[in-house]
Amino acid sequence: MSPGVERRQVGMVRAGVDVGPTNTDAALLDDAGRVLATVKVASVPDDPVACVRAALGALPPHESAQVAVGLRGAATAVTRRRGLRRVAVLRISGESGRAVRPLSGWPEDLRAAVSAGTATVAGGGGLDREDWTPLDRDAVARFAASAAGAAEAVAVTGLFSPLDGRQEREAAEIIRAEAGDLPISLSAELGSIGLLERENATVLDAALSGFAGAVAEGLAETLSGLCPGAAVFVTRGDGTLMSLEHLARHPGLSLGSGPASVLRGAGVLAGLHDAVVADVGAARVRVGVLAGGFPEEAVRGAGIGGVPVGLRIPGLIRVPRPIDPAELAEAVDRLQPGPARLPLVVVGGGAHAVPGGLHPAHGLCAGAIGAAVSPVGGQYERIVRLPSAAAREAVAEEARAAAVRAGADPRDVALVEVAETPLDYLPGSFVRLRARAAGRPSHL
Repeated sequence: MSPGVERRQVGMVRAGVDVGPTNTDAALLDDAGRVLATVKVASVPDDPVACVRAALGALPPHESAQVAVGLRGAATAVTRRRGLRRVAVLRISGESGRAVRPLSGWPEDLRAAVSAGTATVAGGGGLDREDWTPLDRDAVARFAASAAGAAEAVAVTGLFSPLDGRQEREAAEIIRAEAGDLPISLSAELGSIGLLERENATVLDAALSGFAGAVAEGLAETLSGLCPGAAVFVTRGDGTLMSLEHLARHPGLSLGSGPASVLRGAGVLAGLHDAVVADVGAARVRVGVLAGGFPEEAVRGAGIGGVPVGLRIPGLIRVPRPIDPAELAEAVDRLQPGPARLPLVVVGGGAHAVPGGLHPAHGLCAGAIGAAVSPVGGQYERIVRLPSAAAREAVAEEARAAAVRAGADPRDVALVEVAETPLDYLPGSFVRLRARAAGRPSHL
């Protein structure tokens, strides 16, 4: 417990928990965002629910209106190749999508742990409707029949599904009819345009469905007794929250959520919306950027467990311990956006080893604080030709709806970002429209 915090009953508060591999941190904050108490307890190996129970139990007695949990177990499952479901991978594409097979480039041990077979069927298309090919429903049915006895989950990725996800949904209906009630992950629901990165993210999403379902169920049961009436959320890789139901549907969105929460927490503690943040742990330092209050995403795509994925997670530079001051300074310099330098905020258990920068109070528990203060978020993107005002508003509305589905209060959702990116490598005037929305967690 933090020094000077009496063990007394406090009013309705928000609690944040950050489950790490060695320690689990928890924090209590009031409605104004003031830190009331923090604790650090030893983590229970391979049992995130027990970690949450122990950390919340070590806090002063309180009534929580909201509990937000940062889970790093999904990334750990991928990197350790444990607790992953076997996935049957279906790609819907024409001949252009057959040049590189599904799961190509994956580390052999991860592919062996996850793959329950792959298939590519005719369908999908191009940038214009006349370029689309009808879905080969018979081939999908044969794929589903072969997966029925071997797979524990299914991942479906369609070429150009960010334009139109109907063929993915059609394939999912066929798979359910043939193979029963297997978890099915659809790439169109995870965003990202690049085929291979989007497919990889969808496969990992399906592989993590068992982990996510067990954690969501365990947290719901544990917290209903420990924090009755509290709304429960988990962190995601873009620095926002999602409901337990959303975690069970889209477990891949929790990848990268640990560093994202630390970046947000560091900014809140330092009173900054824009900063370079160094999270100093026992074995490594991770350096990232906070921009406008949210983690800056990996520019050239992210990697999890040796696999490039089309997920929105923080872009980080890793510096080994013991810290080489020159190497750390180089990492900070590389992340500076320009001549006007951002301040450096240093948090984490080893922050004392870095003499420079801002060292905010409660920096030991930045991840838990970041979880407690984060909004619920949603994102949406699509490719359009010659974007119109109607197309922009449609994308914005889809982002708002995504935030509500993730657990945001529909009365409080606002746009965080709207971006247009010309796609010069495509013929014609095509643009990627992307919108992000966020709002207060709903307590309904």
